[in-house]
Amino acid sequence: MAVILFDPSYRNLLAPLSTTKALSHFHFGLMRIQERWELLLKQPAAIHTAPYLQGLYADANATLLPTDAAAEAFLWIDASVIPDDALIEQIQLLQNGDCLMDEQGLVAGKAVIAFNSFNPSDTSAYFTQANKVASVQRIRFPWEIMQINDAMIRKDFIWITEGRKSMPIPASVNAIGDDQIFIEPGARLQYCTLNASTGPIYIGKKAEIMEGSSIRGPFSIGYNSVVKMNSRIYGGTTLGPYCMGGGEIKNAVLMGYSNKAHDGYLGDAVIGEWCNMGAGSSNSNLKNSAGTIKIFSMGLNEYIPVGQKCGVIMGDYSRVAINSSLNTGSMIGVSCNVFGEGLLHSSIPHFSFGLKGKVYQIESAIHDINNWKGLKGLEMSNEEINVLQYIYTNNKQL
Repeated sequence: MAVILFDPSYRNLLAPLSTTKALSHFHFGLMRIQERWELLLKQPAAIHTAPYLQGLYADANATLLPTDAAAEAFLWIDASVIPDDALIEQIQLLQNGDCLMDEQGLVAGKAVIAFNSFNPSDTSAYFTQANKVASVQRIRFPWEIMQINDAMIRKDFIWITEGRKSMPIPASVNAIGDDQIFIEPGARLQYCTLNASTGPIYIGKKAEIMEGSSIRGPFSIGYNSVVKMNSRIYGGTTLGPYCMGGGEIKNAVLMGYSNKAHDGYLGDAVIGEWCNMGAGSSNSNLKNSAGTIKIFSMGLNEYIPVGQKCGVIMGDYSRVAINSSLNTGSMIGVSCNVFGEGLLHSSIPHFSFGLKGKVYQIESAIHDINNWKGLKGLEMSNEEINVLQYIYTNNKQL
């Protein structure tokens, strides 16, 4: 039986992070959403997302979905749902035609549904037996990722390390709470401080923590990522694969292939993929009045309150110039080149070049993204270019 993770009808509320990828490819905690469900269900999962994004996952889906897809029952799961052990057990007990529903709609269901015709807004046509469940946890807005990341690192740490043994902690490392530190093979760390008394610390394969760095859990660093010398990293922080972290970071998520490598502060933030924070750049995460922060929701097209702490949300392929000062509750779109004098605008649309209304032309954007990808030995695929061109053309609707 194939597992399919589908984007819910409100996926655009998670813009700009959802503008360039399926929710299943959001990385927070210790792993991507897709990887988390695959670990817990013990089987691979296909991805169902917005039509303009589906090409990004066509090859991987083709290996998982049967040729006669309409003849087999799929297990459909809302990719925005945060799993727990009890929910996994309920999902595994589903029979053909059954589904789990809460007040937000479909949580998970098992039915024979043609992949290309599935509509997450209209589930009554697919399932004959709806079982009500208590309200499940979902991510509905991008800032919620940094709000739950501390808890997700703790959950993922238990799931991913169960029955496994960590590599030994090097003798030069000042470690507190050894039993809550897990080091994967190939990781490199010397003369740093790891304090897991405040939460678990996970160090992925081939990751490096350079000398002089101090890290407090919960913390996760992914495959081939690096923490630069003398960095200070506080709990609730995730560096996805191929990231660089440096300076001061607190309660922040870098989803993958992104850099905050130099001095400056990043806090209460969610940074997409292929982003870069210039040296000396910092964000504010608390108003001078210590009052409630309002952030611009790209999905709702209005400012909404998000609590007392919120730094910056940054879409994929965006970059911030050196010594930039990011306002409290900043929202930066996809493929932006952000620079300007003083405290920067708190809402920066897709394809912004500077802060004076100039548009980052698509040809230049693709050229520059490929330059950045080249630094990590990669280049844009045709599918990625098609997605970026679609977003550029339909900018006002995304």
